[in-house]
Amino acid sequence: METRGDAGPQQARDTAEFIAAMRGLKERAGLTYRQLEERAAEHGEVLPRSTLADVLRGRTLPRPELLAAFVRACGDGERAAEWLAARDDLGRGKVAEGISASGSESGSGSVSPGRGVRLRARVLGVPVLPAAVVLVALLTAAVWALVPSRDDGDRSGTGGEGAAATDARSLLPRGRTQIRPALTNGLCLTDGYGSGYESLVAVQRPCDEVAPQETTLVPLGGNTFRIRWYHPDHGPGCLTALAEGPGVGLLEPWDDCGRTTPFRIEPAGADGSRRYSLRVDGRGCVAIRDAATSEGAEAVVEPCRPKDSQVFVIRSAP
Repeated sequence: METRGDAGPQQARDTAEFIAAMRGLKERAGLTYRQLEERAAEHGEVLPRSTLADVLRGRTLPRPELLAAFVRACGDGERAAEWLAARDDLGRGKVAEGISASGSESGSGSVSPGRGVRLRARVLGVPVLPAAVVLVALLTAAVWALVPSRDDGDRSGTGGEGAAATDARSLLPRGRTQIRPALTNGLCLTDGYGSGYESLVAVQRPCDEVAPQETTLVPLGGNTFRIRWYHPDHGPGCLTALAEGPGVGLLEPWDDCGRTTPFRIEPAGADGSRRYSLRVDGRGCVAIRDAATSEGAEAVVEPCRPKDSQVFVIRSAP
């Protein structure tokens, strides 16, 4: 039986299935992102590995020139025209014509309230938001950065945070930020697909593959922050620690930042070390699942313990 990852481009009914077919082609080629980039360069083509990695995570259809370079680098150049034709059909909406008419029905059973339009679009495989939604999201993001919500305060021990919390706030970046798991070298907390969960969640991946997504910390008062992601294709979203369902404990980006999780950021090392713990009041601390050091390992909320898998280096992004 043919799996979705092995399906050809003409069988793809939407963007998600087309990207799955691309991932299947890469797997069959057995090449790394770097090797694909080098193969393309040998033929005078440009195939940036960071851009390709972003595409293969299922975000949006690739540009035609990138798709053609990818297919040829994978050794499937004789079918490049077939891949491009399938991509053009999807781009013109010829394949999944029923999505817009049935979108609300399809999304109602698969997305929890509060995740917002952007995540419903990801589940359905729709790559582009309506312009009005993007505008509202950007305006909302500006408000989050300036005005704390009524329920945004640090609910646990605001009177006892002391000088350590003040020092932590003064050291935390004010602009683009990297959150690096302390157990790894060269990996950052960013989005990806976890095992057995349908939507994007926080995982650790190579820091040089994070762009163009940006991470910022939105202050809420005291030593409490929201972790905000922004991607030019999908707009802003903030991390929420899922409290129920199949993804319980995972960190998922939601459009409605006002309903997402405040994280209490506390020093977890010597002064100036920029090592911190990310605490969710009443639930525990953010950790890398099973203290894994491999790419793609998920961030989860677990009981707080003095261990390095719950420590993150937070610093300004280069």
